[in-house]
Amino acid sequence: MIEAFGLNSLRELIAAIFMLGGLVFFVGSAIGMLRLPDFYSRIHASGNSETLGCTLSFIGLMIYEGPTLTAVKMAFAFLIVFMANPIGSHILGKAAYKSGHPVWTLETKGAKKLVGLEKQDHSADEPVGHIRQKEDK
Repeated sequence: MIEAFGLNSLRELIAAIFMLGGLVFFVGSAIGMLRLPDFYSRIHASGNSETLGCTLSFIGLMIYEGPTLTAVKMAFAFLIVFMANPIGSHILGKAAYKSGHPVWTLETKGAKKLVGLEKQDHSADEPVGHIRQKEDK
């Protein structure tokens, strides 16, 4: 039955399932980077989804390769990515917060329209790019 999908063994099938799982998380990360409204949400989506996507992809590649020196090298590369990606995401978020990069909230111009709490009009004031701070009252 697995020959119908171009796979020759059960090991290849299991490896393909892991790699497809990794692909799902990579695509989810890309969608999050495009659709989420501010820097902090985007860094959260990319940090978490890419780490899990790399985990599943590397596991699939190691299963496909079998017990060889190449699989050990892939495991080492996986461990580096697994440690560095969340730390890098945290450092970027913390640096942006300390430098005063604005946080997107429901008080941001156009936010209530974006999440559906107000009636939408056809203006182009989505919270993309630089967001102005609220004026003093």
